[in-house]
Order: sequence, then structure tokens, then C-alpha cells
Amino acid sequence: MECQNKERNLSFCSCSYPKCSRKGVCCECIRYHLSHRELPACFFSTKEERTYNRSIDYFVSLYKK
Repeated sequence: MECQNKERNLSFCSCSYPKCSRKGVCCECIRYHLSHRELPACFFSTKEERTYNRSIDYFVSLYKK
């Protein structure tokens, strides 16, 4: 599978990590984070994303309440 639309994706990508090589390449981002039992930045609010804790457990704890 080849990712497309990087420029369009960058307009709404919420990743705040400046050196991220996957920014705007959603399929690579999702693949990377799922392989580390994490979720991409776009699953989190701006405040939550800036913690850089992208674990599935963290996500569940936020929405379990």
C-alpha cells in the first residue's frame, strides 16, 4: 500500500513531535504506533498529545471515566 495526500494530511496532522518522519503519512504513522501498542496523535486532544504518552492504556484511562 502506498500512502498518498501527505500535503493534505499535514493540514490536520496533530503530531507535535518536530522530528517525526511519519508526519502527514497516516498509514506509516498508524503502522508504527500500533506496532508499539500505541495510538497516533490524532486520537488525543492537544493537551493529551503533548504528554507524548500515546499508549493504548493511557487512551483507555482518559475515556473510561
